Amino acid sequence: MVEIRRLSEETINRIAAGEVVERPASAVKELVENAIDAGATQIDVSLGNGGKSLILVEDNGHGMSATALALAIERHATSKLPEGDGGNRMFQIASLGFRGEALPSIGAVAHLSLTSRPSNSDNAHMVKVDGGKISDIAPAAGGIGTRVEVRDLFFATPARLKFLKSDRAETTAVSDILKRLAMAHPAIGFSLTSDGRKTFAYPAETGGEASVGAQLKRLGAILGRDFADNAVPVMAERDHVRLYGFAGLPTFNHATAQKQYLVVNGRPVRDKLLNGAVRGAYQDFLAGNRHPALALFIEVPPDELDVNVHPAKTEVRFKDAGLIRSMIVGGLRAALAEAGHRASTTVAGQTMAAFRPGYAQDMSRQGDFAAQNINAQNFQAPITPSAEGMAEAAAEWLSTPQAAAMADPASASASSLAGLPLGLARAQLHETYVLAQTHDGFVIVDQHAAHERLVYERMKTQIAEAGIKRQILLVPEIAELEEDAAVLLLSRAGELADLGFVIEDFGPAQAGRKAVLLREVPAMLYGADLKAMLADMAEEMRELGAGLALKEKLEDIAGTLACHTSVRAGRRLNIDEMNALLRDMEATPNSGQCNHGRPTYVELKLSDIERLFGRR
Repeated sequence: MVEIRRLSEETINRIAAGEVVERPASAVKELVENAIDAGATQIDVSLGNGGKSLILVEDNGHGMSATALALAIERHATSKLPEGDGGNRMFQIASLGFRGEALPSIGAVAHLSLTSRPSNSDNAHMVKVDGGKISDIAPAAGGIGTRVEVRDLFFATPARLKFLKSDRAETTAVSDILKRLAMAHPAIGFSLTSDGRKTFAYPAETGGEASVGAQLKRLGAILGRDFADNAVPVMAERDHVRLYGFAGLPTFNHATAQKQYLVVNGRPVRDKLLNGAVRGAYQDFLAGNRHPALALFIEVPPDELDVNVHPAKTEVRFKDAGLIRSMIVGGLRAALAEAGHRASTTVAGQTMAAFRPGYAQDMSRQGDFAAQNINAQNFQAPITPSAEGMAEAAAEWLSTPQAAAMADPASASASSLAGLPLGLARAQLHETYVLAQTHDGFVIVDQHAAHERLVYERMKTQIAEAGIKRQILLVPEIAELEEDAAVLLLSRAGELADLGFVIEDFGPAQAGRKAVLLREVPAMLYGADLKAMLADMAEEMRELGAGLALKEKLEDIAGTLACHTSVRAGRRLNIDEMNALLRDMEATPNSGQCNHGRPTYVELKLSDIERLFGRR
């Protein structure tokens, strides 16, 4: 017979601690969140051996009295949920912490000491917990705020020590946690010291948590100056939900999505909703293996958000996930459109680096140079003359005041060029690149990539204004799908019709399969594998809550058409055609990059050139 027995309180606490305190970074996260909830304006963290031997968190928050200090180390004791609430506030949480588990969990597996002094008291008090054993409250020396010292983490559960990584890896994990919290709270100063060396120190930024200037300054300090120089502001507000933050230009992209951050009500979270929404917003600008850098902040009413879905509180669940996703996609697309023809400043830096001796050899050693050459070759389309579009643009250009200035090149002074961000064309190089002079430098434009973006944006505008043209199928096509996929598609039939895809129910489900009837399809997709596309759309809807598959397919086809109808590399342009291309780029959103995230032009300043020749 199996004997069932009650576990001891000590064992229960150590099991529970394993859910909350997984590694030093978990303990730091809980302690720093407590400091933020306590109204601290400065939080300092010190580590020893990656947090294994020492974690010290000091803050200048409102502190705790001796009575509160005694309660703080008891399990499920908290000031953040009112007594007798009955669980009603569990879905209206405005603080970062609320369970009352962090301090007792840490105390169950380490040597923990808390020293705290409230702002209305002249005396501080201290309490110690050693592997779950609590000492008496005693007077201590200390300033206003709280000091939490954790020594020998997991000494009471030595088996867990075997699963910790190196000191450096654990320190990196702590640093990442602190940086995410620092992004979310720019009005608070943060510092990290590891083994006596200062890792970083971010002073408190003035202007409040939601100040755009303070937010960008803090993001620039954490993500680097390049991010601050190449980010555009994102702003959207709808139904009591506010979205703000900064998103990197498409040409400022990375190989992974590690530099994408989402903060909800001051809480850094990791959510697949962000990944899908970012992919949808940047799908016009980036290749599938490139990712933008961004930091987005969402403020949502607490009763429309569930933060109690994971012990580490790193995941949340939105009441209306569709609204949040559409706001992220819409906000990002509007921000990128506002950027106009702007490309990232790093493009010029990379260009200048390419002029330096040894650059090609260095890139070859890194394994990137050959790949860049292949990409450059793929970037050029076949040489096929096509002049219709450029002829029309040139005719428009000839009627502008700037065209008159070009009749006499000497009259094109710096002042006349000041109003032309991309300057006036001076030459065409290798029948592929347009060289233009600006008021303080020059730009080199890839004529095919630039015109491809211009044609693509016109096609999108035409689709938005006139709608997607439908093609009625002579014989309706029947697509048999999994039952849940078919039901999901039929529930979105109205949205699919707006995209040119008319579907109807076709009989009851049988053996887990269900058929839908296709009556009309987008004209661009006529002849495509529509059954496979329906299955893809259903899978996308299930995962992301939106029919991205069809939109992406339509835009892919539009991109292909734009490529084949744009001016090719290798075609000679006259001066008027070159200037018409430049003016169109200045007036067209997103013209700073092609459909794959590569720059359409490179801008070099005179100061850069002067440094190259040793004049500076």
